[in-house]
Amino acid sequence: LADFPLAEIRLYDIDEARQNTIAPVVEKVIRDHSQSIKFTVTTCPETAFSGAHFVFAQMRVGQYKMREQDEKIPLRHGVVGQETCGPGGLAYGLRTILPMAELIDLVERYADPKAWIVNYSNPAAIVAKATFRLRPKARILNICDMPVAIERNMAEILECDRHDLEVDYFGLNHFGWFTKVRLNGEDVTEKLKSYVAEHGYMPQNAKSDVLHSDPSWLHTYANAKNICSAFHDYLPNTYMQYYLLGDEVVKSSDPNHTRANEVMEGREKRIFDAVADYRAGKDVDLTKFFGGVHGEFIVDVAMSLAFDLRKRYLVMVENNGAVENLPSDAMVEIPAYITDRGPEPVRVGEIPTFYKGLIEQQEAVEKLIVDAAVEHSYEKALMAFTLSKTVPSLLVAKKILDDMIVANKAYWPELH
Repeated sequence: LADFPLAEIRLYDIDEARQNTIAPVVEKVIRDHSQSIKFTVTTCPETAFSGAHFVFAQMRVGQYKMREQDEKIPLRHGVVGQETCGPGGLAYGLRTILPMAELIDLVERYADPKAWIVNYSNPAAIVAKATFRLRPKARILNICDMPVAIERNMAEILECDRHDLEVDYFGLNHFGWFTKVRLNGEDVTEKLKSYVAEHGYMPQNAKSDVLHSDPSWLHTYANAKNICSAFHDYLPNTYMQYYLLGDEVVKSSDPNHTRANEVMEGREKRIFDAVADYRAGKDVDLTKFFGGVHGEFIVDVAMSLAFDLRKRYLVMVENNGAVENLPSDAMVEIPAYITDRGPEPVRVGEIPTFYKGLIEQQEAVEKLIVDAAVEHSYEKALMAFTLSKTVPSLLVAKKILDDMIVANKAYWPELH
């Protein structure tokens, strides 16, 4: 709080019942740190955004019941079922694009003219592509905590502080590679490559918090070894498993019990159980629900925006030549210095053919799904599903899309 002084925190949601359930615990966390910060809980956008300087956005349209459909429908057809990658990510994107534009409009109507939206809403790559197209002048910075979570694992592997690492990186969100890792200025990339090729991003420290993650995350971190041992140029983002190891991922997935079920039965249940205990007057250890790198990263970025700190973070920006041989309008995830005027991207230069080809295919998928949302086009949606590297054929793409249309009737723009 000394570094990032706050006068008021507002909790805004359109789901009043869920918000009112969580709000008392949020207030308890705030009061443990400060008695002076005003805390407001509201479902009114004018109340939420009036005069606001920062809006931290993380919307999940359709909540976990729709995430479950995003994951299970593709798996029924033998295709990767994941909330941000493949058909599941495209379905989630079609639910999120237009509500995200509405949120930007509300912030611009009510908030301080210099307010920043720092957005964590998934699928972040599609959201970034859409917001830049639909609201090109919006003061929004799209970010993701997956790279910084991998950096956390790298730090545990190297037995150092995460903040002592500096990385070079290129790609799209959930679709990229670390090209260089430095520890206090020393290049440790080859050391990490050798380790990851054998162990994945799993630390050997038996006490590591990472080792206590859910089974799906343990598999994800370990699976990086199969990519790193085959392609030696760079260190992969863990999400590359869905595109490069799709058959293995499908084989290891339970179509009746996916990550959505894991979250609903695990983290979400633990939070709501803790809320019930707290309301019943029991002692509750709320620190176990703190955000970790997820929460730290969004605040670090906001501080650099607020105070012109020019700190270097991985964020999503319009390419505009930063990666020389990718389309200028691609929304790439690369290092940038975060100033009070927004991100100043680091120039990456040219990237090799294999990575360029993969990225251009995925970038086209994301462009097509934004086209589908804006134009209400069934054909553009089908093109996006067909072009996804996770989908084997047009016929499979059509079956998944048609099932998705039925499941998302209450959420998607109508496709013609």
